[in-house]
Amino acid sequence: MRHDHGTGLSQWGAVSATAAVYDCVLLPVFSYSHVSFSLRTSETNYLNEAYSFYAAIRGRAYYSRAAKEDRSDLMVKKLRYYARFIVVCLLLKKMKLVRDLVMLANALVVLSSAAEDGEIEVRISVGSFPLNDHPTDSHTILTSRDRKELDNQIADYTSTYEPDDQLEWSLVLEEIKSFIKADGVVSVLHADSNTIVLSHRLSPLTTPPVEKSPIMNLTLQEILIVGNCNDQVKFSELTMDMFRMLQTLEREPQEDFNHIYDSSPAPGRLPIDKGYAMPGSKASYPLVSACQENGDRPLKRENPHKYLLYKPTLSQVLVFLASGFKELPPAGALLLYLSADGCFSPVKHPEDMGYDLGGLLTSSKKEIDHLNKKTVQMKEMHCLYPGDLYPFTRKPLFIIVDSDNSFVFQHIPRYFGQPLIVLMSPQDVPSTFQDQQHNGSLFTLFLHSPLTAFCFICNILNVPIHHWERCQSYIDRFVTEASRLFTRCRIDSAYLQFFGDDFLRLLLLRYIFCDVVLHLHRSFKGRQFRPRCQPALPDGDLLDHPALQHLVLDLASHLEVRGHFMDSNEMD
Repeated sequence: MRHDHGTGLSQWGAVSATAAVYDCVLLPVFSYSHVSFSLRTSETNYLNEAYSFYAAIRGRAYYSRAAKEDRSDLMVKKLRYYARFIVVCLLLKKMKLVRDLVMLANALVVLSSAAEDGEIEVRISVGSFPLNDHPTDSHTILTSRDRKELDNQIADYTSTYEPDDQLEWSLVLEEIKSFIKADGVVSVLHADSNTIVLSHRLSPLTTPPVEKSPIMNLTLQEILIVGNCNDQVKFSELTMDMFRMLQTLEREPQEDFNHIYDSSPAPGRLPIDKGYAMPGSKASYPLVSACQENGDRPLKRENPHKYLLYKPTLSQVLVFLASGFKELPPAGALLLYLSADGCFSPVKHPEDMGYDLGGLLTSSKKEIDHLNKKTVQMKEMHCLYPGDLYPFTRKPLFIIVDSDNSFVFQHIPRYFGQPLIVLMSPQDVPSTFQDQQHNGSLFTLFLHSPLTAFCFICNILNVPIHHWERCQSYIDRFVTEASRLFTRCRIDSAYLQFFGDDFLRLLLLRYIFCDVVLHLHRSFKGRQFRPRCQPALPDGDLLDHPALQHLVLDLASHLEVRGHFMDSNEMD
């Protein structure tokens, strides 16, 4: 074991001390249940700094001798390091590196039960990704000697680690594997048949065009993302819908805006050596291109301020809504994204549209009832009703509801005259797609990656990259035409006020694409299979416009799936 003569700490001890500091400062970003301040900064520079920190640990092999210390707590630290590094890479969309890290962690904790004596053993699962625990500059695959050393490390680990903990970590691994698999619903293939991971963040190349007008005066400043879908895949406290919406509502870093593919090292390829040095600034905020030289807060925030809540109590939702509401500057807008299971009302003759139609479950937590339900008709404690949102309509509010009870939110009144838009998912999907609901909602997928969603509903699972880029040009043409029609048709002024913001304009135009596609698709006959919005968008001048329908049908023809779609004369 190497020691730092300046501090007297062993190598792993120095890392542990440093990690303890980062646990307090950076890691709460990924602890959604604690909803700490670091989570809500939405500065990707925090993620980049965390990535540099974890990559330095990996590159310098700080934990390489953890198993030889004969201390199980060091192996726990190593596994926690892997789990946290995976979360950082997920959020930065470095999926190749995620798979690499999963394989490494898999070698540590994938378990199998021995035949009949209940013995627990650990085995190495070798897949298409190298088990390079200590990567070299070329990221070469481990030699047989390296694998033998890893075998020895695993043997030491199993002799010091408790079986119950092993099982828990195996569940973590299964969770992240399911998450990665669900994220790759459609594979984009390189010429050599390797999968390419695309970035879906906003960049100058993907920002929808717009003819600006003075009425387009609102900018998205605050975002609240709420997730509570029990059957949906997740990792840590991030569901697939939350993950996709989080990516959609971030800008590509300025220095990489042309880089739409995964930048993490691929197996057998030379990565760009950017170094692992930590930023030298002692300021409270990381340095970015728009920062002052002394490292103070950026002069202009690149991304809106976000709150992410996984299965929160109703009081938590209201507290953070109030916080975002309070922080809104003049001409600022708040976005509320809800991905949750429906809470249905037993009321047969509703009178109050704000509370009698049900809402969304925000948490599965059960409260102790001190009243007799046989004599008192009580509503669900952790249901977010449309009426709960009335106070927040005092400022510009943009709501996206993805649920099987989404349509109940179409009745929110504009008591205060402020701009208010509600985009609602279809309340049902055709039976042929219901088995895929656990991999993420189709509506959110359309808002995240329209072409991926289009391919998915047409049963296209693999697309060569050159074909994908050609198809993306059809999407771009659709977005351009929809933007032109949007600003020229007779439409509620609230839409135009939000339309000047890049993120909100992107969401609105992708909503239109979703509506047009599902209206034309043969499998989605029925109003419950189409999204809704409030105020309603015009049909003839926008949603049913022939130019938009022709672009969708042209895309279908290009992908050779024209048979999935109706002709204009077949539509209702």
